Parts: sequence; structure tokens; C-alpha cells
Amino acid sequence: MRVTVRARWLPASATSDAARLLGGRALRGFADGLVSVLLADHLTGLGFSPFEVSAVVTGTLLGSAALTLAVGLAAHRLAPRSVLLAACALMLATGLGFAWLTGFWPILLLAVVGTLNPSAGDVSLFLPVEQSLLSANVADAERTALFARFNLGAIFLGALGALATGVPALAHGGRGFLVYAGAAGAIAILYLPLRSGHQPASEAGRAVPLRRSRAIVLRLTALFSLDSFGGGFVVDSLVALWLSRRFALSLPVIGGVFFAARVLAALSQLASSRLAARIGLIRTMVYTHLPANVLLIAAALVPTAPQAVACLLGRMALSQMDVPARQSYVMAVVPLEERAAAASVTNVPRSLASALTPLLAGALLARTSFGWPLVLGGIIKIAYDLLLLAQFRSVPPMAQGSTP
Repeated sequence: MRVTVRARWLPASATSDAARLLGGRALRGFADGLVSVLLADHLTGLGFSPFEVSAVVTGTLLGSAALTLAVGLAAHRLAPRSVLLAACALMLATGLGFAWLTGFWPILLLAVVGTLNPSAGDVSLFLPVEQSLLSANVADAERTALFARFNLGAIFLGALGALATGVPALAHGGRGFLVYAGAAGAIAILYLPLRSGHQPASEAGRAVPLRRSRAIVLRLTALFSLDSFGGGFVVDSLVALWLSRRFALSLPVIGGVFFAARVLAALSQLASSRLAARIGLIRTMVYTHLPANVLLIAAALVPTAPQAVACLLGRMALSQMDVPARQSYVMAVVPLEERAAAASVTNVPRSLASALTPLLAGALLARTSFGWPLVLGGIIKIAYDLLLLAQFRSVPPMAQGSTP
């Protein structure tokens, strides 16, 4: 029975380490889904203003960017399992800190140095190591399918985490952050037996991050920065705050909205790899992301809560289909030894550039309940889609070992 279930869930070439990485990402997805919805309500309950809430969100994004970049550029010298276990320890400390601290400055400091994720996406020191290990534990032909499953489990469990915010025992007193800390311990247990992915010391010592793939990685990074800059206006914690202020929706209702949104996003992952096989990775990214951003703008313009929620759900049914295609494309255009660095450098903008806009979004929400953050974020992300298509539609993934 175990073999049958594994064959249905994982690509045939995926190893047991790949299965562990998918399980760890799914658990982290549940924890992120829970705290991303709870965060704004928890901080508001502590007396924080919308601007202070957005400052904490900014701190989480800036800290994640710095850690992700540092780990990715040093990953060729480090044992992947050790990095992942250290990340679990930091995640544990983050959850305990947010559960117990009440002052603005201590919480802001913890936001910067910790692992808290205020949105559905994942930018953390886990990410570059996990993506590099996944690529090493599956055949190239099945890489996109494995990344789709990697994201599917995380999004689906994230939906359950968002739904769990409706449980009174988790919604008050910081108990949800204790669940976040407990998830860190479970992930550490899951990652203890990891075996693969560590380069021999002599090889790691000679490796130079992005020696061969620097040009194409920097071009992608510039575009991903633009997308992330727009995405910073609409991180989950701020969208939850907007729904509360604009339509007076309660926390359980908002949690239900995010649950439904993430279920739709999870199901869309199953179609992503099939679509990429038909039309290519870049076209899959753009043709799904572009209409999603139109719906994001529409959500801000419609006058009623049901219409806004419908637009947000439609957006989420499309907006995450680009993720496995993007991850697979980045891994496909760099040599094996540079994949961790490429994953880090291209993913850091998802935190660093997006950290530039939550403060502005918070200032806008403090002045008006209209969805200006959604409008601005949607326009910027549409510009990214058009530029990505123009620059990379004729640049296919390259065979491993070729020079980008």
C-alpha cells in the first residue's frame, strides 16, 4: 500500500528525501497559513496601529530576505540537513516569542530575526536549501511536477491553517503562535533522516556561487523584484486587515475566505505542470498570472463584500499556477552546483522588494478603507507579467551542463 500511495503522489523518479521535503513544506504551510491570518488581529489586539502592523510585516520580510540570501550564497559549503535543522530551531524561537511578547519594539526585533511569514508565499532560510535538494532528488523531466506537489501540499495545509483561525482556542492569547512553534519541532523530526545533497568538502571549497549563470539569474532577479514589489501591497496579513476595515468582516469569516482561496490555489498546482508541458514554462507563468492581477484590481473596485471575495477567490485560483513553473525554470537554467545560490538570489526579492511597500500600504489603510494597496499591487504585477513575456519567451530551459 505504501508503494502505491507514493507512486500516485510523487513522480516515479523522486526519492524518499523528496518525500520528506514535501512533508516538511506542508507542515510549514499550515503554520504559515495560521499565523498570516492571525498576525494582524493579534497585533491589533495588543493595541498596534495599522502603521505599526505594517512595520512588523516589513520587518518579517526584510529579515527573511537577509537570511535567505546569506544561506543561499553559502549553501555550497554547508550541510543541507544542518541548515534545515537550524532553521527549525529559529522557527521554534519565533513562535514562542510572538506568543509571549507584547511590546512593539521587541516584536519588531523578533520579526526581523525570526522566520514568521506574513503571506501565502514562502521566503525563508528553508527555501534555497529545499529547492536545491528537490532538484537533486528527481529526474529533470519530472522536476516541474515535483515542484507542483511541493507547492500543492503547502498551499492546501496553509488553507487548513487559515481555517483554523476560526477556532476560538487558537484565535486569542497568542496560542496560534504556540502551534507555529510546535510545527517547527515536527519538521525537525521529519528532516533528521535526510541524507542527500551535501557536496564533498573539496568540491564545495572550489565552488563559486553563480559563476556560470550570473547573467540570466540577475535578469530574472530584476523582474522578480518588480513582481515582489507589487506583491508587498497585498501580503495576506494586510489583505486580512483591509477586509476587516473595508467590510467589517470578522476573523472567522476572513479565515474562511483564506481557506477557500488556498484550496483553489492548491488545486491549481495540479494543472500547472500539465499546462507547462503544453505551452512552456514562461507562458504558463504569464498567462495565469496576468488575469489573476486583473482580478486583484477588480476586488478593490467592487462595492460589496461578496463581490470582493469572489474576485479574490478568482485571483487565487490562478495566481499560484506560476510558482512551480518559475521554480522549475530557475533550476533548469543553472548548473547543478549553482542551484541553491540561484534559488536564494531569485527568491530574496520576494521578501526584500516586497518589504518596501507594506509601510505604504499600511499608511493608505490608516487613511481610507478603499483598496488602494490592491490597485497599486495589481498594476505593478501586470507590468512584471508583460516584461517577463517580452524578455524570456524565447529563452528556453537549457540542458544541464550547458552554459546559460
